[in-house]
Amino acid sequence: MSPRIRLRDRDSEIRSAETAVDKLCREFAAGGTEIGELLTFSGRPGIGKTSLLHEVRRIAKLRPNATVLFARGGERQFNEPYHVLRQLLQPVLGSLAADELKQVMGTWEEVVGPAMGLKQPKAGARRLDPQGVRDGLDYVLTQLAPRRAPLVMIVDDLHWADLESLSWLTQFALRAMELPVLLVFAYRDDEADWDNEAQKRQKEIAKLATRKHELNRLTLVSVTDMIRAELGDTAEEAFCYEFWNVVNGNPYEVTALLEQVREQDLDPVEENSVQLRELAVDATGMTLKGWLDRLGATTLRFAWAAAMLGTDIRADLAARISTQTTEGSRESIKQLRKQRVLTVTPNGNLEFVHPLIGSSIYNTMPDSARTAMHGVAAAEIENAGLGLLAASRHLVETIPGEGDDRTVRKLRRAAGEHQLIGAPEAAQRCLNRALAEPPADEIRAEVLYELGCSALLTDPVATVNQLRLALDPEEGPLRPELRVDATFRLSEVLAHSGELGQAALVCQDEAEKTVGDPAGKLRLQAASFMWHAYRKSEEDGPGRSRRLGELSASLTGRDAADRAVLAMRAWDLTLRGEASAEALRHADEVLDHGRLPKGLGWTDSTWGFELPGTLGLAYTYNDRIAQAERLFGDAIIQFEVAGWSGAHRGFAYFLMGLARFRRGLLAEAEDFLRRSLRLSERIGSKLPLAWDAVGVLVDTLLARGRVDEAWDLAIGFGFNPPYHATAMVLPDAPSLYGKLLLAVGRPAGAAAALTEAGAQLDARGWHNTVWAPWASHLAIALAEDEPDRAREYAQRSVRDARKFGTASAIGTALRLSAQIEDGQQAVELLEQSVRHLGQSPAGYEHAVALVELGAALRRVGRLEDAQEYLYQGIELAQHCAADGLVEQARRELANYGLRPNRLDDFRETLSQPEWDVARLAVEGVPPQRIAEALGVQLSLVNRRLAAVYRKAGSGPDGLASALGIPPGQRRSAGE
Repeated sequence: MSPRIRLRDRDSEIRSAETAVDKLCREFAAGGTEIGELLTFSGRPGIGKTSLLHEVRRIAKLRPNATVLFARGGERQFNEPYHVLRQLLQPVLGSLAADELKQVMGTWEEVVGPAMGLKQPKAGARRLDPQGVRDGLDYVLTQLAPRRAPLVMIVDDLHWADLESLSWLTQFALRAMELPVLLVFAYRDDEADWDNEAQKRQKEIAKLATRKHELNRLTLVSVTDMIRAELGDTAEEAFCYEFWNVVNGNPYEVTALLEQVREQDLDPVEENSVQLRELAVDATGMTLKGWLDRLGATTLRFAWAAAMLGTDIRADLAARISTQTTEGSRESIKQLRKQRVLTVTPNGNLEFVHPLIGSSIYNTMPDSARTAMHGVAAAEIENAGLGLLAASRHLVETIPGEGDDRTVRKLRRAAGEHQLIGAPEAAQRCLNRALAEPPADEIRAEVLYELGCSALLTDPVATVNQLRLALDPEEGPLRPELRVDATFRLSEVLAHSGELGQAALVCQDEAEKTVGDPAGKLRLQAASFMWHAYRKSEEDGPGRSRRLGELSASLTGRDAADRAVLAMRAWDLTLRGEASAEALRHADEVLDHGRLPKGLGWTDSTWGFELPGTLGLAYTYNDRIAQAERLFGDAIIQFEVAGWSGAHRGFAYFLMGLARFRRGLLAEAEDFLRRSLRLSERIGSKLPLAWDAVGVLVDTLLARGRVDEAWDLAIGFGFNPPYHATAMVLPDAPSLYGKLLLAVGRPAGAAAALTEAGAQLDARGWHNTVWAPWASHLAIALAEDEPDRAREYAQRSVRDARKFGTASAIGTALRLSAQIEDGQQAVELLEQSVRHLGQSPAGYEHAVALVELGAALRRVGRLEDAQEYLYQGIELAQHCAADGLVEQARRELANYGLRPNRLDDFRETLSQPEWDVARLAVEGVPPQRIAEALGVQLSLVNRRLAAVYRKAGSGPDGLASALGIPPGQRRSAGE
C-alpha cells in the first residue's frame, strides 16, 4: 500500500472522495445495486489532479473487498486505440478464471476480446463497428461489476484519453449509475487541451458528474509553508508572497521553482524576489539546452525515448530506441530518477514523475531526431513482439517521401488490424500516411480503395471522396474485381446518405463498362435495381420492373449474383401486387434449405445487409412471416456477434418489429421498433431508418388504441408530407399518414393525402394493398360525402388484393370495404373477411375483423352470433396486446346487456365452429372426415381442434368428459 501523502488545500475534495467510496461500499453491503456515481476533478496543468487521484486510490484500496482499477491517458498515446481501456480492464479481465471470463464475456468475446488485447481476432474475422465494441464493453461491465463490486474505476489525464476509450467512458458514465460502480475522472478544464471531438465528450461528462470539483490554486499560507519546509523558517514574507504570485498557487510550479531556487542557492529574502520570474521560466519551460545541461546528452536521449513511449514505459524498449547498452540505460535511469524525471511503477516499468515533464522533454526534441527515433521505435516495438498495432502510431510519425514499399505494406497491414478491433480512425491515419509515402503507382488506387472502405461505418463523406478517387483512372489502375467492389461500396454510402438516385446511377454506369466479369456486372445491375426500388420516386418504374423481369428470366445459374437478382424480382413483384405465388417462387429460389446461401449472408461484405433485408420484406408482405422472422432473428444474432451495433442492428430490429406487427404481436413490435429508433437517433438525425421505424411504430400505436400517442409521435418527428426527401419509407409513408389522419378525425386531410399517394403509386405501377392500403382508407375518408366514389375505391382495393392473392390482403381489403357499407352487406363482407384472415398469420387484422363482424351482427339483430364473435375478438385482441380493440369490443357487449367477459366455464369460450368440430371429434370422427363433413379445409379443422384442446385443458382422450358429452360409439373408418 502506498503511503499517504500530504495534500494541501484539498480537504474538501478528499472528504468528497471518502464519502463517495464509503457510500458505495456501505450501500453495496446493504444489497444496493443501482448505486453508481461519477466523481470528477478538473483544473489547469500542475494543479494537483494526479496527486489527488493517488490519494483516492489509496482510500479505495483500504476498503474491504473493493476492486480498484486505474488508467491514465497519455499525450503520446492519444492516437493508440483503446490504450486507456486496456490499462483499466486488462488486469481484472485477465485475472478471471476461464469459466468466469466466459460468463462475463457472453456472446461478445470475439468483439471485446480483440479490442481489449485479450486475444487475437479469429482468422477471417470482419471489421468491427466501433459502436458494437462499445455495446460489448457495456455488457461486459454489467456482468463484471456485480462480481467485483464495489468497483472503483479511476482515470487520470482523461483529456489525453484515446477517442475510442473516451467515447465508451462517456457512454458508460450514464450506465454506471445503475451499477455498484464509482467512476473517478481527472482532466484539464481548458478546451485547448482537448481534441475537437473530445470536447463534446468532456461536456457530456461534466453534465453527468454527481460530485464535481474544480481544483483551486494553493493559498498563500500553504505555499509559504512549502517554501519554509524546503528553504528554512527564515524565508521572508515578501519573498514568499512574490513566489506564490509567480507560480499562481500551482503545486507543480511550486515544486519546480523550489528546485531552481535550491540549485541557484538563492536566499529567500525580499531583495531576491525579482529573480523568481526568470527562474520560473526555466523551471516550467525547460529548453533543449536546459535539459542538456541538467541531464547530459546520453541521459537526455534515453529520456526522449521514454517520452515517445508515453506511459508504462518498458526500460528495455527505451534502451533500444535510444541505442544504449543495458549498463548505459541503467545509468540513465539512475540519473533520471535522481533528477526526479522518472519513477518506477509497481509493475517495474517507468513513468514520468509528472506528465508535464514528459511533455517538456518530448517537445525539446529536434524534428529530425524525433522522426528518426519514431522509426526506430516502430521497428523495436515490432521486434519485441508487441505487434503492428502498437508500432503503427510511431510509423505514422515518420517522414514520408521515400516511397518505401515496405513501409506502405506495414501501414496497410496495420490499418487492417485496426479495423478488426473497431478502430477505423486509426486505420485511416495509417492509410493516409501510406498515401503520403507514396505507394507505387500500380497500387495507389488500391490504397485509396482501402482508405474509402475504412471509413464506411464512420465517415460517409470521406468514404465517397476516397472511393471516387480510387475509381478515377488518373489515380492509377484498380483491379477489375476491386472496381466492382469499390463501385458497390460507393453506392452503399450514397444510398445510406439518402442519395439513392446517384447510388443507382453509379452502379448502372459501371455495369455498362464492366467486361469479362459477368458476376461483377450482375452484382452492379442487381444493386442498381435495388437502389431504384428504394427511391422515393423514379422516372420509369414500370420500365425498370420490365427490365428486371427480363434479367431474372435470363438467369441460368444460382450463384450469389443470380440469387440477388431473384430476391429483387420477388420484392418488385410484391410491390406491384402481382400474384403472390410468383413472388414467393422467386424468393424461395434465393434460399438454400430455408436459410440464406453463402455469399448473401447478413454480414457478408459482398452484398451488404439490404439484399437479405429485401428478401425478408418480400416474405413479410406475402404472408410467409415465420420465414421472415427466421431471417430477421438470424440478422440480430449475427450483427451482435460481429459487433455491428449501429445501422445494421437498428435495421434488423426494425425488420423484426415490422414482422411482429404484421403477425399482430403488437407489444413485441413496439419494443423492437423503439429499439430501432433509439439506435437510429444515436447515429444521426432523421435517417431513413428512423422514418421507417417511426412509421410502423405509429401504426402499432394506432393498433394498440393509443391514438393520441401515435399522433404526438408523428408530429414530434415530422412524419408528414413531404416525408424523407429522397428515400422511400417502409411501408408507404403517405398511406400511413392518411390512416393516421383518419384515426384523429380529419377525413378531408386524409382524403387529400391518400389521393396523392395513390397517384404516385399508380405511376410506379405499385398496387400492393398491404404495403400501401391507400385506396381502402381513401374510400373510408370519402364515404360520407362521396359514397359512390368511395365504393369505387373500395372495390378497386378488393380487386387488387384478390389479384395479389394472400389471405391477409384479401381479408383486410374486405374488412375495410365493409366500413362503408351497412346492414347485411357489411355482415357478408365481414364474414368473408373473417374467413380469409382466419387462414392468415395477421393476428391483429383477424381480431379487428372478428370485433367488427360482431358489431355488424348486433346491428342486424343477431345478438347470439354477435356475442360469440365479440368474445373471440376479445381473446385474440388480448393476445395481440390490442388494448383499444379489447375495450371497443367490451363496450359493444356491455351496451346491449351482454357480458363483457366470458364466464369461467371454458365451454362458453368455444365458438360454434369449435363446438362443431369438438362434437365430431368426441364421436371418433378423424380430422379429414370432419373437414369433409363441415366443408372446410383440413388445416382449419386442425386449428379449431387445437383451440378446443387448449381451452378444455385436455387432449383427445379426456375431451368428452371435459365437454360433458357422453362419448358415442367410435365410427369405423368405412362409415
